Parts: sequence; C-alpha cells; structure tokens
Amino acid sequence: MKSIPVEKAVGMILCHDITEIVPDIFKGPAFKKGHVITAADIPRMLDIGKRHIYVSDFEGRVHENDAARRIALAASGSGIELTQPVEGKVTFVAQHQGLLKINVEALEKINAIDEVMFATLHTLQTVKEKQDLAGTRIIPLAIEDEKIKAVEEICRTHFPIIEIKPFAPLKVGMIITGSEVFSGRIKDKFGPVVKKKFKDLGSDVFREILVSDDREMTVNAIHELVADGAQMIALTGGMSVDPDDQTPASIRAAGGDVVTYGAPVLPGAMFMISFLDKIPVIGLPGCVMYHRASIFDLIVPRLLAGENVDRMTIAGMGHGGYCSNCKNCRFPICGFGK
Repeated sequence: MKSIPVEKAVGMILCHDITEIVPDIFKGPAFKKGHVITAADIPRMLDIGKRHIYVSDFEGRVHENDAARRIALAASGSGIELTQPVEGKVTFVAQHQGLLKINVEALEKINAIDEVMFATLHTLQTVKEKQDLAGTRIIPLAIEDEKIKAVEEICRTHFPIIEIKPFAPLKVGMIITGSEVFSGRIKDKFGPVVKKKFKDLGSDVFREILVSDDREMTVNAIHELVADGAQMIALTGGMSVDPDDQTPASIRAAGGDVVTYGAPVLPGAMFMISFLDKIPVIGLPGCVMYHRASIFDLIVPRLLAGENVDRMTIAGMGHGGYCSNCKNCRFPICGFGK
C-alpha cells in the first residue's frame, strides 16, 4: 500500500471509507469505498483531517469490507440478518425474538487469529427482533486471504457461531398454591405476573387452577393439566421450607424426573424443575413475583427454545447468578445470568 496526497488523488477510486466525526451530531462515512474522487472533494477531505489516501492493488489480500462480509456469512446460523459493511464492519441483527446462542469456544478461536475481531453479546439470553447482537471486522484495511480462510474453516467446523433459537408457543398450565388465595382471603397477585412473563415470550397460560396447601389436591391439579394438553406447568408459591409449603413435595409426588430443588441463583434459590412425560413442571418461588429479573428469566427461555436443562445446567448458573438489585433494572443488559 502507498500513501497519495489528496490533492493528487482526483480521478482515483477510494479503496476505504473515510470517517467524519461531528461531536454529538454525526459519526459515519463521509466518503465510501469505491467513490471516485473529484476536485470538489478535496476541501472537505482536508477539513476532516485527511491529507492522504491509501492506494493498493490488494494482490493476495482481502479488503476490509469483503473480509467482514465473508466472516459474517460463514458464522451466521438461523435467525440472523446481516447489514452491509459500514466502515469495514458488519453488524449481526436479530430477525425475530428468541434465545441467542454463541459458540464461545469457536468465537475465541476466531479472535485468536491475528488482525481479526468478532464481538458478541453474552450467549443464552433473550433477544428482541431487530436487536443488534454482534459485529465483526478486520483491524487493517486489508488482510491476507489465508487468515480469512482460517476463520471460515473454524466456522465450518463449529457451525453456527451465532444463531437465534425461536421460542415455541407452548400451552402453559398454571397452578396457584396457597390456602390464603384458595379460601379467598387475599387476591392472587402472583399469577398475573407469571402470565405476563409467558406472554412476553410468546406462550399463553390456557388454564389456571387454584389449590390449597394440600399435597393430594396439587398432585391432582398437575395430572389434570397434563390430561388437558399442557406442554409446560408452572406452580406459583409454596416453595419454602415452611411446613405449610407443600409445592416441592407435590411435584415429587406427581411423578416424573426431578432435576433439582434449589438453584445457585439469587433471586430464585428455591426454584424446582421436574419433567413429567417430557413436560417441564416448574416450581416458582415468591421472588419471581417481586423481582423483574429472577430464575424464571434465566430458565424458562431455554425451555421454550428447546434447550436441554439438566443438573449441570443449573449448577453452572452460580457464576453470574447473583442479581445486584440495581435501582434501575436494565436486565438483560447486565451481568445477571451471564
């Protein structure tokens, strides 16, 4: 590559974007790659501090825009939309709501290649349609083709590097426990919170059953919801170690395989999950009602995306499983569950 004074560049083709920054107003390309420089462009280039441009034939090398495009295409799985390169960077955008999955091991291998960078959000979090998820580019203006081929080989071996798994719209049955609610002494406030959480993830609670703190009644309610076609069952409350709280014992008595009672997550330590004929049965502690982000928001999206949730999945949630209870909650744009 060689440097050419802009005054001598009239008629030449710009081989890289030239960025202009106006504080608090604008940052972007003043001139894009491929632009044919005219005499009228020279004053503006000088005004933004560009006294030289680079000229290169790129023999054996790949231009930054083409390199970013190749990396992005090789890495992207389902649910990902790619922007056109802007100043050498391609942005990955969510096509729909779902669970973001990043192959972290492969991502580290890609970033270990000199002059390549690929940055993403944390894996296993809920993302929204049109949300920006990641960006990739090379560091120099051009890079050896062999390095991009090495990235593409990593992507082939570990495909996909980034994807969004959609949430299945499940029929959810809900069991509201507690003698105080069952008897009508107080109004249930837990159920509406859980219903909204499921709705926000694309699933509906098709039936609710109120039960007292009674094991047989609760077991019968679980079996009744299964018979009605529930694809997931959520029980609210009654998850503590108090003698009146019978929800964990009821879930066990209903049969199925108990994954865990207890999780290394705060809020959400008293969470329980079991599978009854492959139907997830989850016991939700009271913190789900009071906290914007809790164990519900870490586990349920994975279940809706068809992810396997086993004992080791739960055990691995301790690192990052402590919520800081920020005054202004920004979940999932925070470290909780990461």
